[in-house]
Amino acid sequence: MDCKFSGGEVKKVRLDDRKLKILAAVVDEYIRTGEPVGSKALVELSGLSVSSATVRNDMAALESLGFLEQPHTSAGRIPTFQGYRFYIERLMKPEPLSLKERGMIDDMLGKDGAVTAESVIETATEALAQLTGCATFNTKNMPQISVITRVEVIPAGRRLYALLILTSSGAIKNRICRMEFDLTDDQLEFFDRFLNENLHGMKLDQLNPSLIQNLAAAMGSYMMTLTPLLYAVYELSNEFAASNVNLKGETRLLTNGEFDPGEVMRFLSHKNDLAQLLSSVFDGIHVVFGQEENTLAITNSSMILSKYNLGKIDAGSLGVIGPVRLDYAKMIPYIKYFSDSVTRMLSASEEFAEEGEEDERKEEGSNGGS
Repeated sequence: MDCKFSGGEVKKVRLDDRKLKILAAVVDEYIRTGEPVGSKALVELSGLSVSSATVRNDMAALESLGFLEQPHTSAGRIPTFQGYRFYIERLMKPEPLSLKERGMIDDMLGKDGAVTAESVIETATEALAQLTGCATFNTKNMPQISVITRVEVIPAGRRLYALLILTSSGAIKNRICRMEFDLTDDQLEFFDRFLNENLHGMKLDQLNPSLIQNLAAAMGSYMMTLTPLLYAVYELSNEFAASNVNLKGETRLLTNGEFDPGEVMRFLSHKNDLAQLLSSVFDGIHVVFGQEENTLAITNSSMILSKYNLGKIDAGSLGVIGPVRLDYAKMIPYIKYFSDSVTRMLSASEEFAEEGEEDERKEEGSNGGS
């Protein structure tokens, strides 16, 4: 399984077949039970025709290599992070999704008729949480995958105006702006027309201070009265640009007996710190162990994630957070299928949107020529 690991690399050592079977058996059993694994149990689990003493010697050798550890003197062994890395990369046998499982996921992703990027990603995150029983997350690189489709200014009271920005991804941001005076119908009509003529189809990350200054100057006699609203549009666009992490099923972290509730609460209150870590992730499946990353500082936690794309553009990431003894053989194929499905659905919705815009342009051209 081609996985990348944050916080360390897979140790490059050669192990004989018996040690490989013993390490695989320890990890599998610990994932299943959460209890240290002893030599007697391993003789049965590994199917080796050797004595308990021989297995103990091999376990001690694996411990000296950093793959196993002994939590208590009289206890069996449990995997270390190095042990998990070696297991995932070289020993694990992924469990491919059955046709029934794939069909079920496809039905879950399509049941709400999700057609915008926002709805596709949110539906996938909720479905992944439901199927895995874990807390799930997503990140969205909205400035790179979204363009402005509509800007509206709506009177909301005396000297109050609601400003809305809608994007091609289906996302909406709004805020209430207080002016020093009431705007006339003529000013509102001009501003609405001016914004949509100049901003429609523009990428969110193209809206910068220099552009705003040029647009303000282009408003001519309306500049003095409408510039405050124009800068509010810029500030609102920055809210789309701010990287964030969206979680589903946070209560599963709080109720998991393997986690310290205080650590979970600190993580949830600083969850956006994960954005920097996630932005450094490239294609493929990534595994992050909590104690090795300050941004995921929940003891005995693990995160599995994968990027999803819009065409060739990195559109964000999707994954699960749970105990370090996650069933990686099952979870990794799930996450791979979900990220691939989101990529496919985003690309399909983008093609549909482009076709719609092309039809609209043709219709406008036809009307103009009549």
